[in-house]
Amino acid sequence: MKKPTTDFEPQLVIIPQDEFLMGCETGADNERPVHRVLLDAFAIGRYTITNRLYQSFLSESARPAPASWHDARFNHPDQPVTSISWFEATAYCEWLAATTGKPYRLPTEAEWECAARGGVSEKLYTWGDEAPEAQPRYAELWKTGPERVGQRPPNGFGLYDISENVHEWCADWYDADYYRVAPVANPVGPDSGTRKASRGGSWRHQNKITRVAARSSIPPQFQYSDYGFRCAMSR
Repeated sequence: MKKPTTDFEPQLVIIPQDEFLMGCETGADNERPVHRVLLDAFAIGRYTITNRLYQSFLSESARPAPASWHDARFNHPDQPVTSISWFEATAYCEWLAATTGKPYRLPTEAEWECAARGGVSEKLYTWGDEAPEAQPRYAELWKTGPERVGQRPPNGFGLYDISENVHEWCADWYDADYYRVAPVANPVGPDSGTRKASRGGSWRHQNKITRVAARSSIPPQFQYSDYGFRCAMSR
């Protein structure tokens, strides 16, 4: 098993230019219609941003620590950082970009779904269509908080925890009907809204591992203990 980095920057995985079918005909209304998406190559975090990595941001930005920072259920260095808003996740990416000179940002919904699919076409989950309960260690994990990153096998692109552990903020404003008007090439979501898109299952969600097409959203100022994020970068 690959371990999370202890270096200053997150580990990234390059996702090559791709065309895929986004959405799910058997899912919720907001996952339809299934539509063709073309994405330029991009990079995305191998893991969600951990407490270890977020510590550098806190030290240099003088921002207040998340509410869960001193809670033993959430503060192991290799657990994902949680209880941060969309604004804080975006601020971290902006700080990292300014510090490194690299264009770090949050992934779009389309990039997240493409990455989560791991090169597996038109399947419900990162591994295929088999029920999540059959996955390794499903019954052992996510009892009182998120697990340390990288505890289960990665998907086909080498990404860990992409549909589980914590919900992940995306860059896009959320619109339940966006798929009906989304452009084919590099969709980035609507121009405005009141909620930000998020993806993936979480430790306290009824669905511990979600379908790759499943969509969710909350207001960007909310700070929940099952919300985290991973960085992305244009290539």
